[in-house]
Amino acid sequence: MAPQLSIVVPVYNEAEIMPRALPSLLDDLDGTPYSYEVLVVENGSTDDTAKLAVELAGDRPVSVLSLDEPNYGGAIREGMLAATGTWSVVFDIDYTSMPFLDEVMASDDADIVLASKRNPDSVDRRPALRRLATAVFNLLLRVILSSKVSDTHGIKAFRLSSVSSLIDQVESRQDLFDTELVIRSERAGLRIREVPVVVEELRPARSSVLARAPRTILGLFRLRRRLSGEPTRQ
Repeated sequence: MAPQLSIVVPVYNEAEIMPRALPSLLDDLDGTPYSYEVLVVENGSTDDTAKLAVELAGDRPVSVLSLDEPNYGGAIREGMLAATGTWSVVFDIDYTSMPFLDEVMASDDADIVLASKRNPDSVDRRPALRRLATAVFNLLLRVILSSKVSDTHGIKAFRLSSVSSLIDQVESRQDLFDTELVIRSERAGLRIREVPVVVEELRPARSSVLARAPRTILGLFRLRRRLSGEPTRQ
């Protein structure tokens, strides 16, 4: 029988955090009433990330997939394509939320559930610069893509039966695969629910916000150009 939840976890050079983070995630999932599978998608790692994931999984329902090149968005795509659950949930290895899964399983009227760091009821314990970056990115989504969602970066869940036809349309990789999938879903008239979340990561961010900013902004303009000739369902 297919699981209720397919947890997709993209990982890159995570050998240091894997021994505590993956068992913690699996223990938390075992503590929920939901059936699940975990798809750890290692992409381009040069350490023992994939080997450790296999060893730590034991007899739990964990699949470890590998990509040749570092590609965060490509890893999410690979995991979603391999998922067999009703919902595909995107977690980072250092940022998960079991309360979010309760929200997902209660969302009978939604196709996508976003854990919005911008929700008024959210608690965001990240450094000020990263909170500012999230606010600016949201503003760019509204200005460049006319999106009404408040946050596309972070934890999210997709009802696979609703978005499966859209996945192959997504051209973005790296930072914007999941953002483009959300935007395409919004334009297709899918039902998107945003819920509050407590943001408390296990470690400081590994990549610089300032270093990613030019690539992200350019990617948003490219996405607008791709979408400009496509119909939008209102």
